Amino acid sequence: MTRIEDIDWEKKIQEYVKKAVFWGLLIIVGLVIVFGTLYTIPAGYGGVLMTFGKVEPVAIPAGIHAKIPIIQSVVRMEVRTQKYEAEASASSSDLQVVTAKIATNYHLTAENVPQLYNDIGLAYTERVIQPMEQEVVKAVTAKFTAEELITKREDVRQEIKTLMTQRLQPKGIIVEEISIVNFDFSTAFNDAIEMKVVALQSSLAQKNKLEQVKYEAEQKITQAQAEAESLRLQKMEITPELLQLRQIEVQSKALDVQLKAIEKWTGTLPLYTGGAIPFLDIMGVAK
Repeated sequence: MTRIEDIDWEKKIQEYVKKAVFWGLLIIVGLVIVFGTLYTIPAGYGGVLMTFGKVEPVAIPAGIHAKIPIIQSVVRMEVRTQKYEAEASASSSDLQVVTAKIATNYHLTAENVPQLYNDIGLAYTERVIQPMEQEVVKAVTAKFTAEELITKREDVRQEIKTLMTQRLQPKGIIVEEISIVNFDFSTAFNDAIEMKVVALQSSLAQKNKLEQVKYEAEQKITQAQAEAESLRLQKMEITPELLQLRQIEVQSKALDVQLKAIEKWTGTLPLYTGGAIPFLDIMGVAK
């Protein structure tokens, strides 16, 4: 029977330490293998698998996947909608300097991310989208005058979108929408536009005033024509009987005036008169 005092505790402790280190290293290696083997591709991303640095042609979809530790590695590329916004300087067809601020909404096609990564890498915005946008804006702007860039803004936007789509789609970059945030012109051009707007507003005001004068003149002409027509109709209706009736009406009014004067007379002639004594047709009244 081994006594406690005969046990070599130092040796025992060393053995326990060796075993703990062994199992600890084994667990660490196991964890490294497990976590080095398994990887995830989050939603909205596409995976690019590389073996010894060589890009595998098949894109990795979202989810949990396995790879060979050390030998294989994974690059995650976002395939959700992204936005790129920048300014581009160009010249219009009438040689006006224009600075256009363009916003591009785009996304990568998930199945094409291996080829895109292999050809361009992760810096596709700086290497492809930016120079392409500059080139397209210059080409489209040169087709329009400075004034047309304002009045035909939708046509300009649509043409930029069409060219950007044609040039980026073969690379696996899909253009969703193009927005013209702003057009900036030179100070001289802005002053000229302002003067033109003021002149146009003044011209419209003068035109409206002329239309008002014309309307009033037409109203007066119409009224005069109506009055003339009324007189013409009245002349057509005059007959001998109507003339005799009008004469009787006049005599009747004169007789009424004389009767009222007689009613007011007291029978006394005025002592002083400043003029001729009014004559009353008494005989005519008596009749």
